[in-house]
Amino acid sequence: MKHFVQFMKSLFLLELLKGMNVTGRYFFKPKMTLRYPEERTPLSPRFRGLHALRRYPNGEERCIACKLCEAVCPALAITIESAEREDGTRRTTRYEIDLTKCIFCGYCEESCPVDSIVETHIFEYHGEERADLYMTKEKLLAVGDKYEVQIAQAREQDARYR
Repeated sequence: MKHFVQFMKSLFLLELLKGMNVTGRYFFKPKMTLRYPEERTPLSPRFRGLHALRRYPNGEERCIACKLCEAVCPALAITIESAEREDGTRRTTRYEIDLTKCIFCGYCEESCPVDSIVETHIFEYHGEERADLYMTKEKLLAVGDKYEVQIAQAREQDARYR
């Protein structure tokens, strides 16, 4: 009996008709497609995009080279080298993030005690070559300088949610 039922299903193309039924139902519903550059979906406040290094208002970089972000990174995408300055404080000489390895988990941002490394809401970036996605200290500081106002506003909103 089981073989007869399978034969009848294959004879009348029951699976094909079920698939066509699903296609027909969705064919007449309104489409969810957006015309991307002109139309944008709202970003979640928890979105994590391009990394940036921040500075203090006096222009000094915030990173104290504690290397917590490097230690906590599950993808091993962060590389930090540091040196001691004349005044006894420690600062980074090399801070690099390989965005091809980065999984944008946000652990680096959470572990930073001085709020130096942040993940911005910038998602429109690309690289023509692999080297374009290798963020050096200078590139990270440039992103931080360019978007400091947006970063500060986002940090202020995050503080309200906590």
